[in-house]
Amino acid sequence: MKRILLAVCGLTPQVITETLYALYFRGQMPHAIRILTTRQGKAACHAALFHPADGAYYRFLQEYGLDPAAIDFSPYHLLIPRDASGRVPDDIVDEEENEYFLQLCMEQAFAATRHNDTQVFFSIAGGRKTMGACLSLAAQCYGRPQDRLFHVLVSAEFERNPDFFFPPRQSQEIILRDAQGNPYRKETRFAKVTLVTMPFFSIRNYLTAGHLQHPKTPASLLLALVREAKPELTINLPAKTLSWKGVECDLMPTQLAIYTFFALHKQRAQCNVADCAKCSECFLTLPEILSHGEAIADLYRKIDPERDHDAMRSTGIQALDAENFNAYKSKLRRRLERAFGPQEAARLAIISHGRRPNTRYGLALPRKQLRILFP
Repeated sequence: MKRILLAVCGLTPQVITETLYALYFRGQMPHAIRILTTRQGKAACHAALFHPADGAYYRFLQEYGLDPAAIDFSPYHLLIPRDASGRVPDDIVDEEENEYFLQLCMEQAFAATRHNDTQVFFSIAGGRKTMGACLSLAAQCYGRPQDRLFHVLVSAEFERNPDFFFPPRQSQEIILRDAQGNPYRKETRFAKVTLVTMPFFSIRNYLTAGHLQHPKTPASLLLALVREAKPELTINLPAKTLSWKGVECDLMPTQLAIYTFFALHKQRAQCNVADCAKCSECFLTLPEILSHGEAIADLYRKIDPERDHDAMRSTGIQALDAENFNAYKSKLRRRLERAFGPQEAARLAIISHGRRPNTRYGLALPRKQLRILFP
């Protein structure tokens, strides 16, 4: 069975060779290695692991008599996320960049687990905590019984040393530093590297064949497990959230005000059509929406009463126009996709019907499935 190491890594490439060291002594040396990192992490891994003269990866292979040709790993396998425009983030510092990293984890976990004759080792020891959380979530979505989720524990004094990458066969004395930064010497034979197997619950066996054709978002896969005949969308104004099929989504007050306006209009509409999904009679044109600007602004003030609304009257939602309405609508759609997945977001989002200049906007979700909680 082909073993694949799928690991996250940040600015400490030591975690990769430490993981390989632990797997080697378990008799589970991987046949292929894929590292999920950032632009800065890739540069650090490239310099530390693959330097032609003294790269730690090559030193590890030589130290333990391993054939480089037997392991599918090179600088090309240092994988980094890209945003919608192809930009590569230097680091994971906000929700959007974390979302792209999660997408990378999902894609690589999907690819690594596609064939039954593989065993995947998911290593979450490196990088920011959020990076390990993303890979753990990917493992929970696509992991199989033969796959494993690992963390690596290294003796604290060696873990802090940037020059320690793995214990060599012949113990060496290296310089370490204590908590106060004072140097001292210690033999590498005292370094303890432990691979800890983490339990995880996988939803893979509960997914249909259709869900395993292409990589999907965790939200899409989790909501696919819900079998409610008529789920209810709860709009909670005090909590500033939407709840759908057991998943909760936080919204900005501006987004929530606009969404609530359309939900209220849907509930109040006088329409005799039984199937709301095939009807747009309660949809509004853009001029009609803008004519209700004060009603939307009033909802905004109820949702976010602590803001100084008088200071904001000339901009944003309290001066709604075509440009910022479309911007709010687009941001709301992206937020729903991140929370619930593209398929469910398409059911919940504000959608358009017809062509310009007669385009109308509204919610396709049946009014019976809408519930609004007011302050």
